[in-house]
Formats: sequence, structure tokens, C-alpha cells
Amino acid sequence: MANLLWLQGGACSGNTMSFLNAEEPNVIELVVDYGINILWHPTIGLEIGHQVSDLMKDCISGKKQLDIFVFEGSVIEGPNGTGAMNYFADRPMKDWVRELADAAQFVVAIGDCATYGGIPAVPPNPSGSTGMQFHKKAKGGFLGSGFVSKGGLPVINIPGCPAHPDWVTQILVAISTGRIGDVLIDQYHRPKTFFTDFTQTGCTNAAAFGEKIDGNFGKRGGCLFYEVGCRGPMTRSSCNRILWNRQSSKTRANHPCLGCTEPDFPHHDLKKGSVMKTMKYLGVFPKEVPEGETKLGYYMKAGFHKVMPSGKGLRESSK
Repeated sequence: MANLLWLQGGACSGNTMSFLNAEEPNVIELVVDYGINILWHPTIGLEIGHQVSDLMKDCISGKKQLDIFVFEGSVIEGPNGTGAMNYFADRPMKDWVRELADAAQFVVAIGDCATYGGIPAVPPNPSGSTGMQFHKKAKGGFLGSGFVSKGGLPVINIPGCPAHPDWVTQILVAISTGRIGDVLIDQYHRPKTFFTDFTQTGCTNAAAFGEKIDGNFGKRGGCLFYEVGCRGPMTRSSCNRILWNRQSSKTRANHPCLGCTEPDFPHHDLKKGSVMKTMKYLGVFPKEVPEGETKLGYYMKAGFHKVMPSGKGLRESSK
């Protein structure tokens, strides 16, 4: 039996909604088949008031074992480092977070806000929001770069806006069954199982990307990278391998990937004109190119494919 406590900071509850829609395994199976005891969750917990604060105090003191501490949403430190913008159970949420993280065997940050700060951390960031162990790409965040849980791991990050439900439940299962040591994490503490391939892997528009065929909203076929800012070629996630609702994904539904599993999300700090639009030099050359490509090399290759297209059938089907 693994005891789990879930708290929310600066959050929209999107990751909770995603978690409750998990399928492999679902939440009931987490409890019945994998022995996860959900001590409390802000949406489904029955305890209120002092019952919750007493439970958290018991976890901190060691009276109640805390195996998994899950945090959703940004850690709010404002104003001026006090955390007073986000009070919970008679004290700043950030104080609970620090003490529970120190008491837990493993700490899991779920969603982009908890992992890297997310939208609340966009400048000027009046709430003083940050991630658990990162602030955007910079390691540190709220708990500090040197934080290691009692189980010997740093904060395990499961980013996304929201995170895919099966990413969440499968990592929780790995912890509860004692297999988390087999899960490798990357430089941003993401499990490589889900965050090694690019979102483009499995995308139904990948062939159009290779042929440099432009796509757009309301247009059948074509790649959304060239005009509407799709970040699939430079975003690491398994959205097109582990489909959402076992049916689809953003790019399969002809919507650009927003790159929400990367620490820089939201990209360009939501600068006007940067959302769902490819940022370009001189209105022609993309400012960002797929990972592993040099800008000059990519521009030359893209230009060649534009002038000498090879996929006639693909181009016809993309009209």
C-alpha cells in the first residue's frame, strides 16, 4: 500500500480532470489493483477543514507515512516571498509544500505549472509563481536544484497542459510497485518513457512536413509547422503514440502542437502574434527549426523541396 497526497497551487485543475479520465490504468484500478491509497485530493477527498490540516501534519511528523506527494499548479511565492497570495489550511501553501516534500518518499510534479512555472510564471509574474524544481529551463525552482526526496530521486516531472492521464497513472504505478528506479529521467526530470520522441512521431501530417506542404486551419492535409506555429518537430512527448481518449491528438485534429511539455511553455512568453503563428525572419524563414537541424541547412533543404516536390499524390490530397 502506497499512501498518496495530492495538493494544488496556482492551478486550473486541468491536470486533475485529466487524471480522473485515465484509462490505462484508471483511478479505480490504481486503488484496487496497485495498492495506492489516496489520502486526500482536493477534488475527490472527503475530509474538510481541520481534518485536512491534521492529516498533513501527521504526514510531516511521520505519524502517517507519505509515499507519494503529488503537486499540481505553480508554487506561488508572492508577494515578496511571503506566499500570502495562496493560503491553504491557515498558512501559505508553499510552506506546506516544502515540509511535505521533505517528508515524502517521492515527489511528483504534474502539469506544466508545477514542473516549470507555466503560464502563471510568464513575466511580469505578479504572483511570484515557479515550478517545484525548475523555473522554465533553469534548475532550482522552489525546492532548489539540490533537492532529493527520501527515495533518492529529485522531483519527477510530468509536464503538459494538461499532462496525458496515462503518463500520470503509469508513473504512480511504477512508484507503488517499486519499479520507479527503472524509469530513466532526462535533464528536465521527465520520464524518458514518454518524453524521448517528438510529438511529430506518429503525426498523420508527418509526410506533409517532409514534403514541405503548408497546412492551415480548415485545410485538409498539409503540415501546420509552416504557418500556424505547430511545435511538434521540437517538442518531446508521446501525444501521437499514446493517443488522447484512445482516439486522437491535437495535430491529428488539425490543431498545432503548442509545445506544452517543454520547459519554455508558453513559448515567446505569449508575445502578441506568437500564438498559433509561425514566427519568421523577413516573413519567410522560420525563426525556430526542428531540433537537430541547423537553420541554414534546414532553409536549404526546405527550399529544395518547395522547388522540386516529389510527392505528387500527397500534394493533391492536401489541397
